[in-house]
Amino acid sequence: MEYQDYYKILGVERGASPEEIKQAYRKLARKYHPDVSKEVDAERRFKEIGEAYAVLKDTEKKAAYDQMGSNWSQGQGFTPPPNWDSGYEFRGDGNSQDHSEFFDSIFGQRAARGEARSTQFNLPGEDHHAKIEIDLRDSYLGAERSISLTMPTMDPDGRMRMQARTLEVKIPQGIRSGQHLRLAGQGSPGFGSGKAGDLYLEIAIKTDPIFKLDGKDVHVDLALSPWEAALGSSVALPTPTGKVELNIPPNTMAGKKLRLKGKGIPGKDPGDLYAVIRLVTPAANTDAEKEAYKTMSQAFTFNPRENMQGYSS
Repeated sequence: MEYQDYYKILGVERGASPEEIKQAYRKLARKYHPDVSKEVDAERRFKEIGEAYAVLKDTEKKAAYDQMGSNWSQGQGFTPPPNWDSGYEFRGDGNSQDHSEFFDSIFGQRAARGEARSTQFNLPGEDHHAKIEIDLRDSYLGAERSISLTMPTMDPDGRMRMQARTLEVKIPQGIRSGQHLRLAGQGSPGFGSGKAGDLYLEIAIKTDPIFKLDGKDVHVDLALSPWEAALGSSVALPTPTGKVELNIPPNTMAGKKLRLKGKGIPGKDPGDLYAVIRLVTPAANTDAEKEAYKTMSQAFTFNPRENMQGYSS
């Protein structure tokens, strides 16, 4: 009986992680699956790969296999060491004619036929990932959008090609940049009765010419004239869902932030909207406008450079 090196069959090192073993199995299983492979020994290789994965993915079987593996001599007929399986508990209770003689000699009646068959011939599809951009308004209100994606697919000859598709996506209210939407079953199709993978859409909110995002908070610059800021006023403030009236307190300075609580990205714990004050000084083009500035200069003792006193030129 020939020893089966399951690590070599999957092309991984003995110290490979469970994720590395899983990735190697998926890659080879897709390559040699009888439904798509053109290889003459595809069915044999596919069973061989499935058997290797059935052992190495299982904690108990892998531990027992690793323990037993150090007791065989390469190039000689293989016989399991006496009582090699003492102390190991395996899942399943049936023998499998789909396994190799080597496998049956090791695990025997403890190898689950049903589990082995489903592992070999039912391969779940891979998950897909993509990024989509939405408008800030979509995050505020929620929306339904048609999105176009280009996805890799395998043709009947086993070659990868790119295929465009369009999906209808519901954007939930309050979603933020960096969060993901899961579209169940929209990833790669599975083999056999294996489930299709999922599609995960990473959300990116488009840069807006008026609003700036800071997590769940939204900032907007609000331009005021000197008299609006000094005397106080009520002005129309743009928000992603329309304009609101904002009261400006008297003596509001440039750079001050006026907070509208709960008017940022909506949600259970909504963000805030901040109006950042920016003062705009009008030009003095006419005689009347120049005279108005002269009157102001005479009415105020204000020195905008007061904090620079004491510095020599």
